[in-house]
Amino acid sequence: MSSFVRQGLRISWGMTFQSFAMPLLHMRSRLSLAAQFCLAGAVVVLIAMVIVGSWVTTRIQEAVTHNAANATALYVESIIAPLAQQLATSTVLSDDARTALDEVLQQGALSRRLHSFKIWAPDGTVIYSTTDTIVGRKYPRTEGLTSAFAGRVYGEFDALEGEEASHERESGRALLEIYSPVIEPWSGRVMAVAEFYELADGLKAELTTTSRNSWLVVGGVTLAMFLALYGIVARGSRQIERQRLRLGEKVQALSQMLAENRALRTRADEANHRTATLNERYLRRLSAELHDGPAQMLAFASLRLEALSQHRDDEDAELIRQSLDEAMRDIRNICRGLTLPELDELTTEAVVARAVGAHEAQAKTKVELNTNGPLPELTHAQKICVFRFIRETLSNASRHAQATRLRIEVARVAANLTIEVLDNGIGFERPESSEGLGLIGLKERLAGLGGRFELVSKPNSGTRVFMELPGRDA
Repeated sequence: MSSFVRQGLRISWGMTFQSFAMPLLHMRSRLSLAAQFCLAGAVVVLIAMVIVGSWVTTRIQEAVTHNAANATALYVESIIAPLAQQLATSTVLSDDARTALDEVLQQGALSRRLHSFKIWAPDGTVIYSTTDTIVGRKYPRTEGLTSAFAGRVYGEFDALEGEEASHERESGRALLEIYSPVIEPWSGRVMAVAEFYELADGLKAELTTTSRNSWLVVGGVTLAMFLALYGIVARGSRQIERQRLRLGEKVQALSQMLAENRALRTRADEANHRTATLNERYLRRLSAELHDGPAQMLAFASLRLEALSQHRDDEDAELIRQSLDEAMRDIRNICRGLTLPELDELTTEAVVARAVGAHEAQAKTKVELNTNGPLPELTHAQKICVFRFIRETLSNASRHAQATRLRIEVARVAANLTIEVLDNGIGFERPESSEGLGLIGLKERLAGLGGRFELVSKPNSGTRVFMELPGRDA
């Protein structure tokens, strides 16, 4: 590659780096997609343009240089080769040959085209030169000299490298350096190499014009491609930006709805807890009214019947008294079932133990209780739910299932409380059809507190009732 091309590449790459690469190092990434493409694409396209432009310019320069070298070498060879045939048997030109060469090189059109001329021996010795001071001197073989001795014409524009080219460098002219092999006609052997420097001011101007035109064409095509791509990306970027804004609005609306749903869920949970507490107060009030109202009246009626039955033997009065006593027992049992002990200050373990103990005292049966690990803390409404669940399931197992063995498994799963009541009773075919008002109420109470209820039973295989409640920290 000639020094002209190398210099052009250095200038092009230097301008590219200084004008575009350095500012990009200090830019932020807060840009739209189109702007980012514009910056990144500009750098990539510019680098591609420099590479393609340099490659095209280099290929053009090499082609022009090679064609000019071949044309000049053919012209010079037709004149020089006949005068240098004695080099087939000698490495020195005779005086007649030197005189003939001087006359040819100093006369006619050739003298106006050539700046200097040398003939090289295979060992790098200058056999003949228009510069007398280097004749007979030996120099290292250059790339052009080696290529010419291999039988190829070599041309290089304005290189002027090496000690032997000092005279040409001092001229300050644009020169085309050409190496042409001098071939022996009958054997095809390269006897010597003719090196000549052609004045190339016109060629340099032509190459400059060609390079400029090449860069303009490459730059224009690159710019057109970049603008077309930028138009596509800019349109896509605007579409994406519009979609992003719409998506942001939807996300904001959904986030607002989610926050409202969370607030509603919190209010609903609080309402469920308040409802459970109010229900419990209502049951307490109902229990008190039953105890103080109908129960007292029934007790008074039973006493009066007993007093009357002492003065007369009346079987009907005895039956009425027995019915009243049975009704009194049922009302007292209902009152006891409606009234709960104070659970606020009790832990979850204590609530479970209190419910199991109350059933054992009333039903005169033993319950196997297994508690695995520390249990989560519960709210007051949840404690009431646990107490009601254990009492209802144990009561159903004792009264209806004819169970002889009752077992309760209580555990903590993550932050939730799980309770499993199992019996070995008679079971039933369709558990959902056998759920009484008590179990239905438990299921609804658990659902209102965010819990889960399961009932599994088979004939002669016992019954399993399961509940799960989220702890206070869940």
